[in-house]
Amino acid sequence: MTGLEQHKTYRDLPALAGLCEMRRAIKSDWSLDESVTRLKRLHYVLRRVHETLIARIPGEPIYELKTLYSHHAYLCAEQVTSIRSRVGEMREPPLGLDKVPDLGLESTLDELSRCPDTVQFLSGVYLVVLPECLAACERLRVDAHPVADAPTVRIAKLMAYELTELCQTGTPCIDCLLLNENEAANTKWKNHLQAYLSSCGSIDGTLDPQDGTPEPWYPNEKKSYQHEPQRDERFRDPYNAGVNPEAFLYDEQYAAADKTLMIYYKRLRELDVPEVMATILTDLGNAEPWEFHMEMTRQLWDEARHAMMGEVGFASQNIDWTEIPINFTWSKNLNTQLTPRERHGVLFFIEQGLMPKTGKRYEWEVATESGDPLAKLFQDFDWADEVLHAQIGRRWYVPRYKSLNEAMAFGDECWSQVLSNWQEYKDQGLTEHRNWWPELYTKVCKHRGVTPDPNTLAFHETYEQKRADLETL
Repeated sequence: MTGLEQHKTYRDLPALAGLCEMRRAIKSDWSLDESVTRLKRLHYVLRRVHETLIARIPGEPIYELKTLYSHHAYLCAEQVTSIRSRVGEMREPPLGLDKVPDLGLESTLDELSRCPDTVQFLSGVYLVVLPECLAACERLRVDAHPVADAPTVRIAKLMAYELTELCQTGTPCIDCLLLNENEAANTKWKNHLQAYLSSCGSIDGTLDPQDGTPEPWYPNEKKSYQHEPQRDERFRDPYNAGVNPEAFLYDEQYAAADKTLMIYYKRLRELDVPEVMATILTDLGNAEPWEFHMEMTRQLWDEARHAMMGEVGFASQNIDWTEIPINFTWSKNLNTQLTPRERHGVLFFIEQGLMPKTGKRYEWEVATESGDPLAKLFQDFDWADEVLHAQIGRRWYVPRYKSLNEAMAFGDECWSQVLSNWQEYKDQGLTEHRNWWPELYTKVCKHRGVTPDPNTLAFHETYEQKRADLETL
């Protein structure tokens, strides 16, 4: 009987804390260098995917893709952070995490970032790059020593779980948008990206590199990124600023049940916050450390979730949100009129304004009083999220100034400089600033089986002279 066969645990309890069998544990075909090398390559690719998803948010017109990119960028950021933490446990600084580990990987991600076509971009991310990352995580899970490198095995498992979910969510989007006549071109594009990865031994460098590096598919294209937000055709009359929901919400004469409609509108309209935050992150780039990008990406995703809360809220009221003008001029004006630091200042100023009792607490109280359990639920979490966002701002924005008051004053000043273009948009024929509130209110009253209140029906305050915090322009 060999020593391995003689090895027994007490009363046949699971060996080695359940990590593996002893037969696997005695194998020594692994090293710390190999673990770090593979993690660094994964880190580079996932960070580039994160950056590319973020950069596409403003210019992507389709609402569902804006929220998808927001969510998946956040999940990639969480994975990048876990890799950075693990590498830091195995190596003394400098860790070399900001270096390009392989020119083939760089070329692959450069091609992806320059891709102007939505379906090709989706195919590159969800049919090529992320599936290859998933395969690399599975190889890492199997190859890493299960005892000596147990922390790496753990994060490989967690990353594989989330990457599977990302691919399962992103892949159907391609089938929904792909036209039959474009299938051949899309296949060639996927093969093109796959050839790039094959030239460098795939994501983790474990496969035999194939000879020859493909010529760039989009050599003359810049990174697909634009400041001015785009919206799809369902966003009717997006320049419409003919209803000031804050003026209605904070007016005590109106019923809480009716105010929840304005709350749902405000939540859905928060789609413009990811559009602004995406430009802050993309424009600042390496001027800020990874931790800044991680926390701000979490906030960006939260704001996208808030928009979806509004969508769900209207659905609960049997309201088609596309029938309501969802204004986007806040993100349009900030993105085209201010620098990234100034945009961040406005964002922070607004966040801090939500912290007093007249802010998020008040919205939660209104939702609670309304008797709408969904509104109460959403405002409970919306309030919690905004507290977190205010803390993120205090960590990353305020230290640039001498005091909190100075930081607040700068944000207020920047917001005051933004031209609302209320009259200009009307003069250009982009909107009539139609008062859409009576139509929405009447429809909801009919669904509720109640008669519209004449005073509530008559509400008609606009953004012409006031901004969202009710300060006079």
